[in-house]
Amino acid sequence: VLAELIEKFVSRLSESQSDCYFSTGNYKATDADVKNESLSSVQQLGVEMTVRYGKYLNLLKEHAENGLCFVLMNCEKFLKEQQRTVVSPLRCLQEHYPGYDWFASSVFLIMEGDREKTLTFLQRFSRLLVSAFLWLRRLHISMHLPITTVESGIHPVYFCSAHHIEMLLKAELPLVFSAFQMSGFAPSQICLQWITQCFWNYMDWSEICHYIAICIFLGPDYQIYMCISVFRHLQQDILKHTEA
Repeated sequence: VLAELIEKFVSRLSESQSDCYFSTGNYKATDADVKNESLSSVQQLGVEMTVRYGKYLNLLKEHAENGLCFVLMNCEKFLKEQQRTVVSPLRCLQEHYPGYDWFASSVFLIMEGDREKTLTFLQRFSRLLVSAFLWLRRLHISMHLPITTVESGIHPVYFCSAHHIEMLLKAELPLVFSAFQMSGFAPSQICLQWITQCFWNYMDWSEICHYIAICIFLGPDYQIYMCISVFRHLQQDILKHTEA
């Protein structure tokens, strides 16, 4: 039901010119195009973990690895068409995205391993502003960003969402904010980790689905409220650890 709901919602929005924040080409995915492509060792490890998790949740069948690899390699190709050429020694600014694409993997599980539905959804979703915040891979060295932002190697989620999380945390949960200050560890760092991994390894699968759906339906600012609500939920534990 969730898959159908977000599919229809994103499909409707992506057809509206006023809702499309990013322009994208008409990329057509075929097996032949990605036959000579290969995934990095980090991505291969991520595929194994995703498939294992998907089977544990009874969402994926046998040979799901091939479908997920097809999705990831095609995402790489159609997003590469929107990348800048940047000469930098920074590893995060190389042509290939340095980490693993947790958002695309989450969508693959939501779509129960249907590679065509997943890829069609991601291509439509990439036109919307919310994709910049939910799908971190989407803005990797992107031509949609100012060159100074790209060369900094800092993702917009860090200075947009994470910045606002710190501001709200100070106002809403001053004790938690103080605990972080005393530890010398910024709450924005842990939030960036949560957001990058789509809360994998932190939340149950149903909650991960709720997080993705809420941000798609209600807007990317709900990413901020979600992190604040997690800190509120963890407040007693955080304060207890600070005392210890």
